[in-house]
Amino acid sequence: MKLYIKNMVCIRCKMVVKQQLKKLSLNYTRVELGEIEIIETISAVQLAEFKTLLLKYGLELLDDKKSILIEKIKKVIVELIHYADEPTKINFSDYLSEKLNHDYTYLANLFSEVEGINIEHYIIMHKIEKVKELLVYDELSVTEISYQMHYSSVAHLSNQFKKITGLTPSHFKKFRENRQMGLVNP
Repeated sequence: MKLYIKNMVCIRCKMVVKQQLKKLSLNYTRVELGEIEIIETISAVQLAEFKTLLLKYGLELLDDKKSILIEKIKKVIVELIHYADEPTKINFSDYLSEKLNHDYTYLANLFSEVEGINIEHYIIMHKIEKVKELLVYDELSVTEISYQMHYSSVAHLSNQFKKITGLTPSHFKKFRENRQMGLVNP
């Protein structure tokens, strides 16, 4: 039995879901971002209890097709940006259409209607989160990050970064370093 969960976007979320399944003695074959597969049939009581347990952690069990499709869109984007071994340069609209077996226009319209932002903005927000993560690791220069994240130029990355965060990548990096120094040397 497949179940879909809203807001399940990180490894910690997967751990929480596994813990809750264990609490209810439910056996599963897979726990992925936004999706779980349970071996046995769940009773209505177990399902209600599972929903309640998930809500405590900000996770929500989904039961309507549109919400499930929205979560699948988010999952594909998050996996591609945050968890792919090598970020590949692809056309997101073609990739989403192919991966989810739906016309991109339908996916984009549904996403905007339900989420209140368009898919492109959602993708940009996640790319900027990944850029922030790379800046904090301090292993790559802004130029290397720009190349890795497939921006057309450092200026393009910097403009998007500033639009989302209010800071340039270099200011973000300095801000983080100053905060860390303050924590180390009070």
